[in-house]
Amino acid sequence: MRHTSIMKCLIGIILVAAIGSTREEGIIAQGSSDPNVAPNPYRVDEGWAKLAEGRKWGAAVGVDIDRDGRSVWVFDRCATADDCSGSNLAPIQKFDASGRLVASFGAGMFNYPHGLFVDRDDNVWVSDGRAKNGKGHTVMKFSPAGALLMTLGKPGVPGAGPDTFNGPSDILIAPNGDIFVADGHGGDTNARIVKLSKDGKFIKAWGKKGSGPGEFDSPHGLAMDSAGRLFVADRSNSRIQVFNQDGQFLFEWRQFGRPSGVFIDKKDVIYVADSQSSDAPGAANYNPGCRRGLRIGSTKDGRVQYFIPPPVVVNPIFQPPIAVAVDHNGAIYLGSDDQKDVKKFVRN
Repeated sequence: MRHTSIMKCLIGIILVAAIGSTREEGIIAQGSSDPNVAPNPYRVDEGWAKLAEGRKWGAAVGVDIDRDGRSVWVFDRCATADDCSGSNLAPIQKFDASGRLVASFGAGMFNYPHGLFVDRDDNVWVSDGRAKNGKGHTVMKFSPAGALLMTLGKPGVPGAGPDTFNGPSDILIAPNGDIFVADGHGGDTNARIVKLSKDGKFIKAWGKKGSGPGEFDSPHGLAMDSAGRLFVADRSNSRIQVFNQDGQFLFEWRQFGRPSGVFIDKKDVIYVADSQSSDAPGAANYNPGCRRGLRIGSTKDGRVQYFIPPPVVVNPIFQPPIAVAVDHNGAIYLGSDDQKDVKKFVRN
C-alpha cells in the first residue's frame, strides 16, 4: 500500500514536470526520484534561542531573517496555540546570531498572528488572520524599533474588496516595494493574492477558491526568486503555484509536498515546510506518498535535493514545523504551531 502511495506521488510529479515544461521554457519539475528519501545533512542546534525570563513560545507561525543576514525575527501567538487577544506578551521578537533576545514589540495589537516578512529596510510586516475586539484581518508594517508605520485592511472587518482582507496568511515585499498578500486561510476566508503599491494602494488581485491553475485553497506562504517570480504555497491543494508579478500563472510543483511555509535564499535554493501531508484516504489533508518534513531544492529545476524529517516530539499528533527561514550562513530556522517552538538546524 505504501509503495502504491509513493508511485501515485511520483506520477503526479512527473505529470507536473510535463505541464511545467510547456508553461515556461527551461522550467521543468525534476521528480524522477522519491522526494522522501533525499539525504539529510542537517542536525538540530538545541537551545539556540534565549527567551525572556518566564516567557514560553506560543505557536511560532512566522520566521524571517534580518537584513544583517544573521539575526532572526519570530512572530508567535503569545505563549498560546492560537490567540493573542487577551495577552500582554509581545509576539514579535528579534534574536541576534547568538540567540540573545534584542527586541520585542506588538503586545496587545493582535488576535491571531500569522505571516511575517522583513523587508530590505528592516521594516517588519505581519498579518493578523482573525477578527476580535476591533482588530484582525489586517497587514501591519512596523519599523525595526516597533513603531507602527502602516495598517492595510480594515481592522476587525473581513472582506474581499480592494481595502479589506479575510484571513491574510502571509506577506512579501518585492524589490521595487510592491506588496503581495496571500489573502486566505481556508474555510470561508478568501482565496486570492492581492498586489498593492509600496504606499498601500490597491493594484490588483487574482485567484478564487478552487484547484485549477491560478485558483487557491489556503494560500499559506509566499516567496520570490531572483527572477522575480512569485511562489505561492497553495497548501490545501498540495502544490506550489508560480506566477509572474502581474498574476500570470507560469507552472506548479507538487514534489515539495503539502506546503505550509516557503523560503527562497539568494542562491535560489527553495525550502518548503510540509506540515500536513497524510496517507489516510478521506482525510482533509490527504496527499499520498509525501511524508511531512522540510524539502530543499532549487527554483531552477525543481529537484528535491535534501529532506529533513520532522523533529522528534513528545506528542506524535503534533504537526511538524510550518514556517521556515534561512540565514546567510545556511542555518535553517523552523517555526512550529502545534509544538510551540522554533528549532535551528545546521550542517553536520
